[in-house]
Amino acid sequence: MALFKKKSAGCPGEWFYCLEHGKVEEGPECPGKDRMGPYASREEAAHAMETAAERNVKWENDPRWSDRSAAGGDAGPEGADS
Repeated sequence: MALFKKKSAGCPGEWFYCLEHGKVEEGPECPGKDRMGPYASREEAAHAMETAAERNVKWENDPRWSDRSAAGGDAGPEGADS
């Protein structure tokens, strides 16, 4: 009897984008570490990389997540050396 069973999370009807193979999958085909999702439709999963890029741009420009201090200086690692 195996102590740890290898089980992929996900169900048929859920759509994922596999980063390893660059393809859309329904249900748990590839390991969770290689997938983005779940998405509600095949179309949403097909655009997973574009969605992630758009969200990254929003996050990078969101003042709530800025590393800049209230005084206008840069408190992040890039500004620490200057």
